[in-house]
Amino acid sequence: MVRIQDDLFAAVNEEWLTKAEIPADKPRISAFDELVLENEKNLSADLTELSANLPKDNAELLEAIKFYNKAGDWESREKADFTAVKAELAKVQKLTNFQEFKDKLTDLIFHSQAPVPFSFSVEPDMKDAIHYGLSFTGPGLILPDTTYYADEHPRKTELLDFWAKNSAEILEHFDVENAQKIAADAVKFDLLLVSSANTSEEWAKYVELYNPVSTKTFVSKISTIDFQALLKDLVQTKVEKVIVFENRFYDNFNTLINEENWPLIKAWMLTKTARRASSFLNEELRILGGAYARFLSNVQEARSQDKHQLDITEAYFSQVVGLFYGKKYFGEAAKADVKRMVAAMINVYQERLRTNTWLSQETATKAIEKLDAITAFIGFPDKLPEIYSRLKVGEGTLYEDAVNFDEILTARVYEKFSEDVDKTIWHMPAHMVNAYYSPDSNTIVFPAAILQAPFYSLEQSSSQNYGGIGAVIAHEISHAFDNNGAQFDKYGNLNKWWLDKDYEAFEKKQEEMIARFEGIETEAGAANGKLIVSENIADQGGITAALTAAKQEKDLDLKAFFSQWATIWRMKASTEFQQMLLSMDVHAPAKLRANIPPTNLEEFYEAFDIKTTDKMYQAPEKRVEIW
Repeated sequence: MVRIQDDLFAAVNEEWLTKAEIPADKPRISAFDELVLENEKNLSADLTELSANLPKDNAELLEAIKFYNKAGDWESREKADFTAVKAELAKVQKLTNFQEFKDKLTDLIFHSQAPVPFSFSVEPDMKDAIHYGLSFTGPGLILPDTTYYADEHPRKTELLDFWAKNSAEILEHFDVENAQKIAADAVKFDLLLVSSANTSEEWAKYVELYNPVSTKTFVSKISTIDFQALLKDLVQTKVEKVIVFENRFYDNFNTLINEENWPLIKAWMLTKTARRASSFLNEELRILGGAYARFLSNVQEARSQDKHQLDITEAYFSQVVGLFYGKKYFGEAAKADVKRMVAAMINVYQERLRTNTWLSQETATKAIEKLDAITAFIGFPDKLPEIYSRLKVGEGTLYEDAVNFDEILTARVYEKFSEDVDKTIWHMPAHMVNAYYSPDSNTIVFPAAILQAPFYSLEQSSSQNYGGIGAVIAHEISHAFDNNGAQFDKYGNLNKWWLDKDYEAFEKKQEEMIARFEGIETEAGAANGKLIVSENIADQGGITAALTAAKQEKDLDLKAFFSQWATIWRMKASTEFQQMLLSMDVHAPAKLRANIPPTNLEEFYEAFDIKTTDKMYQAPEKRVEIW
């Protein structure tokens, strides 16, 4: 029997870890995933029932149900030929040289399923958060992140070989000649991109990637493509600057995207187009199209047809499904109680900032102002984004609907450039078991789906709820003051609002947090303290603030609080999936999330009478406290 004094995670979750089984179609099972499984079951039943009784007064939900029905019409999917897919492939096949690619570039972006070998996106400008900026990155990589491409990585060769073989099989279904060579050439192009791609550590420090370049400079530096004309085609207005997020890709653009590499680029575009189409076709191609992802994470089975049907629907109608879910499953009593907890967490944070010993009063006052300005969204949004009114299911195949929807969604991306940012739009549907903080709007969002046990329940004690959802709420608030969020002001703008000496002190504390996790061994490998520092700052701030709030309740139970904290991080996963997370996920491994933050709190030692000889003991001088 494991003692809490030696391993909080293993002791609290001992029975669960023994009995829990990873679903055959998933790489892991966790407290989050258990709620996801329940949601999948409920939503499948709900959408099936709605299919028999179509909603008359909800146009967006009606289209979602139509699409759901088409996704589940396997008889039609098996009968459908691949004419539409071949037409998309032909758009690339007809490009005989790089010049023709350049001539068709705008059309490819707006009216093709083929990806182009770079990416523009429209997101709120970090330094002007009420307006959108046009950002520029590379096209992404086949493997999860750059570390997988190191010669010493044990899976590099097997994964790339599998992807190439799997891609060739998919291409052959569409009668593409020389499928094996095309798939191999796609891998060759991918390998060219690796040295120019951001590492996961670089993406994690996203503020440092913000590199605005005047349009004049941007287009003058790139000689192989006429970006001056393309930018005008994309947003239909003058672009003053382009925000570069992958500097090495930008610097090396001319040596990567050019006539010489065109055969490899073309192969990459064809392969990616074919792979994307597989999700919308018959059962054989659906299974084939997901084979690489399953191999990567050691998932035993493909999703069932029923679950796939729901997945495909959510891919295009996520907010519609989420709003339905929120209205059906989330009650006003729970919303009021969670709203109360959010207010309590913010009050705790304000008080902790007032009594902070390492910040100047000037910076602390501005931090409190930022807290006052935080907007909390709970349960589900008041309205749907307007784009859903444009998605209409047609008379053609499922794939043809997907092509049509993608064109509409792509057009909407660039259309937004000329608009002001709507900070009330949710970036996560209400049925998603998750939560987030948005630095560009200074907003915290808690979808209805996470507001369930073990995170939250009206049936749980206050200490359990604070150890669960309370810590999650405070975690998201803490992101306003992590290594990235702390650099945004109360309006959501990237802006230096700290005194220099205070930010230097904060950076030293970040280093302490990095060191606390760096190199800790897990069953899948060593933790990367730099990659996970932002989430660790938020975890520590979250549990600390939640504990402070719990101590203000009459029914305080410290053991229940810390036990609930460990419960929400319970997880079992395949080794391959854990290794992938270690290389690219900004969150610490679940066991470390459960075990390390409590050891920085004196109340944890009091609750379980932890001695210096116990494995969970951490010497006072090594404990990390930021917020």
